[in-house]
Amino acid sequence: MAQGTKDYSQITGAINEGLGGLRGHAGDTLAAFSNLSKAATADGALDKKTKELIALAIGVAKQCDGCIGFHTKALQRLGATDEEVAEALGMCVYMGGGPSLMYAADAWTAWTQLKG
Repeated sequence: MAQGTKDYSQITGAINEGLGGLRGHAGDTLAAFSNLSKAATADGALDKKTKELIALAIGVAKQCDGCIGFHTKALQRLGATDEEVAEALGMCVYMGGGPSLMYAADAWTAWTQLKG
């Protein structure tokens, strides 16, 4: 891995570790967030994969490394293709300009890192 490249497996692992510790002190809040997540990502008028593509795009727009890592993992579980992810990231660049381009590149790095 090139120097300075973010390691999305490490990023998501560290967040999971922190959440594990926080769960003991704010368990009700984290459980409520988990329920919100399940409700928001459930199949409806939009399928789960489409919703995760939206979530990845919002993670890029908000420049959130953890969001990029977790939603990339979800998209891989849901069978998203390179083309679907690339098109979603293209929309990020279109709507967000240069800063979104930087995080779209990071999201593509996450996509390729977490694939295997």
